[in-house]
Amino acid sequence: MGNNHGTIILASASPRRTELMALAGIEFTVVPADICEDVLPGEVPADHVKRLSREKADTVAAKSDGRFFIGADTIVVLNGEILGKPVDAADAERMLTGLSGRDHEVITGFTVFDKISSIHVSRAVCTEVTFKKLEENEIAAYIATGCPMDKAGAYAIQGGAVHFVRSINGSYTNVIGLPMTELYEVLQTMQALE
Repeated sequence: MGNNHGTIILASASPRRTELMALAGIEFTVVPADICEDVLPGEVPADHVKRLSREKADTVAAKSDGRFFIGADTIVVLNGEILGKPVDAADAERMLTGLSGRDHEVITGFTVFDKISSIHVSRAVCTEVTFKKLEENEIAAYIATGCPMDKAGAYAIQGGAVHFVRSINGSYTNVIGLPMTELYEVLQTMQALE
């Protein structure tokens, strides 16, 4: 990085987000954020993920060196209901059964916080995903891998659920957890990239 550019910190423990950032050729450091991810009463999905992404960026910025802090949060929304990470296998089964054969939305909120200028830029990006009809044994086999347990909506498109997704309308990287085109544009605008 040049002397006139501060370091970029990714406020996320997600290996998937780390991989996407690296694929985009962005130099960065990972510092996980630990915040409460509860949905506030009456909070709409896009506002929820933007708020959490900002809290993650701010939490890490308060305790870390660096200039640009990126926070992100991804949720799955089915019929207006936010599907977070499943609490147990039964919850994962409920989510996957609900998603089976239907459209849902994946929304990622991200915030870039420039610690020097105190400017926050937050965006929410929505992608429509259609699942094929899932058989009970497919759902059970996927849950048995343990993969769904730390994923919003109980699935990862680039993991064991790769054959569940019939179609995607919108950003693919958004479904993985970070809408890279939109994020890259914001980083460029904020002059965070060389």
